[in-house]
Amino acid sequence: MDSQAISLVRSSFKSVAAVEDGPERLARTFYSILFARSPETREFFPAAMDVQRDRLVGAIAHVVERLDESDAILEYLAQLGRDHRKYGVTDEHYTAVGNALIEALETFGGAEMWTDEVDSAWRNALAIISAAMMDAANAEDGPPAWSATVVECRPVIKGVAVVRLQLDQTMEYRAGQYVSVQVAARPRMWRYLSPATPYDGTGILEFHVRQVTGGWVSPVMVNQTAVGDTWVVGSPIGALGIPENSKDLLMIASGTGVAPLRAQILELIRRGNTRKVQLFYSGQHPCDLYDLPYLWKLAEKHPWLTIVPVSEEDENPWWHTEAEPLPPIGMARRIVGKVGKVVTSFGDWAGYDIQVVGGESMVNSTKFRLRAVGIDVDTVRNDPTY
Repeated sequence: MDSQAISLVRSSFKSVAAVEDGPERLARTFYSILFARSPETREFFPAAMDVQRDRLVGAIAHVVERLDESDAILEYLAQLGRDHRKYGVTDEHYTAVGNALIEALETFGGAEMWTDEVDSAWRNALAIISAAMMDAANAEDGPPAWSATVVECRPVIKGVAVVRLQLDQTMEYRAGQYVSVQVAARPRMWRYLSPATPYDGTGILEFHVRQVTGGWVSPVMVNQTAVGDTWVVGSPIGALGIPENSKDLLMIASGTGVAPLRAQILELIRRGNTRKVQLFYSGQHPCDLYDLPYLWKLAEKHPWLTIVPVSEEDENPWWHTEAEPLPPIGMARRIVGKVGKVVTSFGDWAGYDIQVVGGESMVNSTKFRLRAVGIDVDTVRNDPTY
């Protein structure tokens, strides 16, 4: 796409986002049109559409902002295309989705915004998006999804469980990526989880799952999962991973966001890594750093790895009665504070490859702190689903 068309797509989408409840209204309009024009697509989606609507707008925003980053966005779209195979999506469905989105945008924007030039730019963009996804999906010869049997479900703190599964077929993925997961008790409600261990050919996946208050799926995963249960796993997605360059690594995680970073550290160990890796592992309470003893053991064996524990509160909640583990000799003691402020107090991190994984507010506040010490936050990596 040329710069003029990209600008028209971005500005028109931003005008939607600027209106109160604009993204939600756009999503509602889109799905209403899609299900009316192509009723067979309704079976791809859950009964409760609130999470799906948010996910749609987030995905559109991610693509729109990166239309001029051709290599990166085409790889992202290819991953989405491979992942969408799990729904049984056909080329005709992509056409129906594109037409519904055009009609929704035109309905939302009205004649003043939706000019012939804007219409042409969006149709061009959607043609590129659809082609990238369809080509990747049609070129894939692996399974559309994997069946996985739960072999372990271990609570680590209240509301967090480590779940290990055995895949029915080997699935290759890059340490740092994430996958969509569906459990039998919540059909068509896919949630994204990052493997906490790298691919090793055994077909074993380990997930760290946090229960989200009011969530539809995560409470079932954490509290009702039993050995022998069957989960369904989609294709790997995401841009996080060990960089091809030789830069030292700064990793910043909050809670279960440590999983994709932990997987990369284990992959680096397997490769015989020598570059410096500094992991700031954070949570609201000390007990949220549930994986700290294991990470300390890794750091004891590998001098290139430094673990800095951080918690916003100095005390645990009343319900957590276990004693806080003491750091091994030579390991950093836990620091109390906001992780972004703690990270930047250690230096400016110039020249490091930086990854941040956690909730949206944590990621944004950490990027703000990094920008304040001169880091170009466009180079800081985090995936759109976190």
